[in-house]
Amino acid sequence: MPGAVRSLRFRLVAGFGLIAVVSALGTGALTFREARTGVLQQSQDTVVNQFRDSVDALTPGIPSRPRLPELASLVDNLASTHRSQNWRVLATYGDLRAPSRAGDSFPELTASLRQSVRTRQVAVFQRVHTGGGSSLVVGLPVVYGAGDGTRVGSGLALYLVVPQTTEQRYVTALVRAVERAALPALCLAVLLALFVARGVLRPVRALRQATRRMAAGHLDTRLSVNGSDELADLSTAFNETAVALERSVSELRRMEAQARRFVADVSHELRTPLAAMSAVTDVLDEEAPRLEHGTAEAVQLISEETERLVRLVNDLMEVSRFDAGAAELHLDEIDLAESVRRTLAARGWQDQVVLRLPAPGELRMPVDPRRFDVVVANLVGNALRHGAAPVTVSLEKGSYGPDGRGGGWVRLVVADRGPGIAPEALPHVFDRFYKASSARTRSESSGLGLAITAENVRLHGGLVRADNAPGGGAVFTVDLPGPRDGSAARPGRDA
Repeated sequence: MPGAVRSLRFRLVAGFGLIAVVSALGTGALTFREARTGVLQQSQDTVVNQFRDSVDALTPGIPSRPRLPELASLVDNLASTHRSQNWRVLATYGDLRAPSRAGDSFPELTASLRQSVRTRQVAVFQRVHTGGGSSLVVGLPVVYGAGDGTRVGSGLALYLVVPQTTEQRYVTALVRAVERAALPALCLAVLLALFVARGVLRPVRALRQATRRMAAGHLDTRLSVNGSDELADLSTAFNETAVALERSVSELRRMEAQARRFVADVSHELRTPLAAMSAVTDVLDEEAPRLEHGTAEAVQLISEETERLVRLVNDLMEVSRFDAGAAELHLDEIDLAESVRRTLAARGWQDQVVLRLPAPGELRMPVDPRRFDVVVANLVGNALRHGAAPVTVSLEKGSYGPDGRGGGWVRLVVADRGPGIAPEALPHVFDRFYKASSARTRSESSGLGLAITAENVRLHGGLVRADNAPGGGAVFTVDLPGPRDGSAARPGRDA
């Protein structure tokens, strides 16, 4: 849910929706204010003019000092003339008060309005709210013209109260119209936002998919460039980057292939003369006891270096077969525990290693015997060279693999009690020619043993990893997919 809220689609829709709401409310408020002012102003002007005209028509018949009957007659005439408009009229003269309706106290008349009528000679009006409705209150002082052109107040004042029920209905209807218009406008804005978001997100989705294809190794992925906007510029930039990346990767692959072919060719060419040199060193080794001390040491040194060079060339040729995809499995169902014992015995390591193996015949499964021998020999040889005693080799069968997958698995563990492996070196111990310490740049190993081990394990469909034991020392663990309930194993590649 938080990811959906932060998505570009949600933000676009929310932005359009917010703009629609603000626009609808702003437009509605301005329209309402102008319409309401227009309706009330028109009604007010009409009522004030009608009241003034009626008063001008009737007051000439009123004496300058009117009595209560004259005032009552005046307000009755005014109210009856506009009975349909429900006028309520009040006439005051001094202490005399004559309402058009008996007992009407005219609560709408405010003190400020009365004061304005007493001090001014023009009509004064006011809108008041009483009893849940609004009314227009008009105060009109009756004045006479003097001979010198001035106007003199007569002391007679007339007040008119007109309910604005009709105008209130107009305003209410206007508010409802604005409310009804806002919801469709909002829905329309959301639809437009979805449409615009779809148009904007389509190239973004295409860019995301293209990026994922590039990350998966499809370097020939390109985007279609449509239009000339910013998204088109982005697609063009992506295509240019993809072309440059594809060109660079192709060049690197070409150089890597050349390097591998060079190593393979050199190794192959060195194999024949090395075979001859090995034969010569074997003869010299047999003659060494009869040679002088200095000559015997030189012969031994030549023999050791020749043997080391032979191992290096053999390892390089093995790595070249892996790189070329020519490495194959030749499966044979063997007793793994017995295979481990033969590996150690062939190299004279049986007295240097503590074995924790199942009983003979208890753990049989199809593996490539030669490659399994290489795996065991490389791991044990590495532990003996760089670790410390005791070196232990354990072999067991489990139900679940290291990745949690079910089925039968066989685990081979080679551990020592040496200083272990530096944490920064752990991710690289299976890299080719990687030396965990600069002090080991010159050793019996070629730097390819663990890399070949990892390739052989991978070829069997297994996993290999290196760790440090909690009590000290390095631990190499090999997990091979074993037989499932007695059935044959299914390695990743078969011959």
